[in-house]
Amino acid sequence: MIIEKPDQSHNLTVTMDQSSELRQWPVQMHLVNPNAPYFREADLLLAADCVAFSMGNFHRKYLKGKSLAIACPKLDHGTDIYIEKLTSMIDIAKVNTVTVMMMEVPCCGGLLQMVKAASARTSRKVPVKQMIISLSGEVLKEDLV
Repeated sequence: MIIEKPDQSHNLTVTMDQSSELRQWPVQMHLVNPNAPYFREADLLLAADCVAFSMGNFHRKYLKGKSLAIACPKLDHGTDIYIEKLTSMIDIAKVNTVTVMMMEVPCCGGLLQMVKAASARTSRKVPVKQMIISLSGEVLKEDLV
């Protein structure tokens, strides 16, 4: 922790370095291997590309202890492979849970639709939680689907 000099109002400015909670690489859905050891019996966080940039506490509060995959349903091409990979993560890697974090914009809804499509194909059922994040980084909605 770095403590800087007090400003004119005698308030201290405190700056803390935040450690990364990322447990694996790669994270982009096109690049991840659904059979990688870090997905086995893990809690999967599938986040829209923009989520982490809008939330200052993304690593500490949401990523910690989870395996991460990121995607953009609007800009990514060939997202049918995402459904196949998610199906494998659930059935073969046996992920425990799936949390889908997406921005409040309509295009992000495609991320949840991919998870629902994958879940419909799996032999195992896992809890799926959706989280809708505002443009300013606030959680607007959080529920099981």
